[in-house]
This record gives sequence, structure tokens and C-alpha cells, in this order.
Amino acid sequence: MGILGVCLYGSNEPTLNFETSANQSYPVALEMLFYIGFFIAFAVKLPIIPLHTWLPDTHGEAHYSTCMLLAGILLKMGAYGLVRFNMELLPHAHSIFSPWLIIVGTIQIIYAALTSPGQRNLKKRIAYSSVSHMGFIIIGLSSISDAGLNGAILQIISHGFIGAALFFLAGTSYDRIRLVYLDEMGGMAITIPKIFTTFSILSMASLALPGMSGFIAEFILGNKP
Repeated sequence: MGILGVCLYGSNEPTLNFETSANQSYPVALEMLFYIGFFIAFAVKLPIIPLHTWLPDTHGEAHYSTCMLLAGILLKMGAYGLVRFNMELLPHAHSIFSPWLIIVGTIQIIYAALTSPGQRNLKKRIAYSSVSHMGFIIIGLSSISDAGLNGAILQIISHGFIGAALFFLAGTSYDRIRLVYLDEMGGMAITIPKIFTTFSILSMASLALPGMSGFIAEFILGNKP
């Protein structure tokens, strides 16, 4: 879908240089068509509900190193695409769709946060927490403000480190105790105390408690100047 959007956009513009393309203007209807095409592609990559179902399943089956790469880098390519294509090249369409995206982001935060505790698989639980955090990025990008964009970028960086670190510790704990289902992992504080302590600290960071990078990011994107 993203390639199709690039082809359609390129057929109307002789260059794909971002600086040149950002200064071009199109009829609103055409710009909205481009926007939808790019958005669907990046919504799958980010992911945005209801196109998120592949992520928990992938994390649940993939190796921990793959999960680290996916959570730390690859998901963020969807957010980068939204910034460079949807926001930068199609600003009028973005201003039209942004109120709806804020609603979608809010629903995504709540839905994923409620779904995550019901997962027995530790990797799937972390995956749903990632989906919830992506909702904050959507809200930041949809606020059409410098504070929102800065907060979203900080959230991208923050979650990249925290998400990758959580999967690293999940993999390390699996190497030690060979368990992945949470109802079988009781007593971790005794068997692997250092991993348990570090995982607890990172979980608090993922919750965006005050003093953590996630809190700063969400505070910034939630304060539109």
C-alpha cells in the first residue's frame, strides 16, 4: 500500500525530493487520497488498531533477539513514515484527519492497556504494552503542535530503549528458567533476583511513572502550547 501511495504521489510530482515535494500543493480531495494510502501502510507497521493483530502473534512466536529488533527499531519506522509523508508532505489532509486520529489513539491506549493483563505469554503482554504506547505517539503526531511532535519523538526514542530492554530481559529469564507463561513463573525474585529487579524497574519506566523518560514524553505531548 505504501509503494502504491509513493507511485501515485510520484506520478503527479516529477521529483520525490522531500524538500521540493513539501512545497507543492494539491487539491484537497487528491491530498486526502494520498494520505489514506500512506496512512494504511504506516498504520500496519506502527501498528494502529485494528491493524495491530499481527504484532502480538509475531512477538509470541519470534526469537527474543527478533523481538528486540522489532520493538526497538522496526515499529518506529511506521511513526517515521507518518511524520515524513503524512505530516510533512500532506499537511492539509493531516489537519483534516487529526481529530479522528486523536480518538483512535485514545481508544488504542485504553484497549491495549486492558488487553495486556489478560495475556499469559510474557512476550505477548509486552507486545500489547507496545501497542498502547504507540497510541501516545499517534496522539502526539495528531496534535499539530511542536510540543506534540517533540513528545511523540521522545516517546519513540524512549519506548525503543524500554521495549527492547524488556524483551532482552524476557529472553534472559527464559534462558535461565525455560518458562514464558506468567502463571508458571512464580518465585522469580528468588531464583533470578537481579533480572527480576531490573525487569521491575523497566516495567515502571514502561508505565511512565514520574521521573522516567516515558512520563516526560507523555507530559510534553499532552501539553499543547
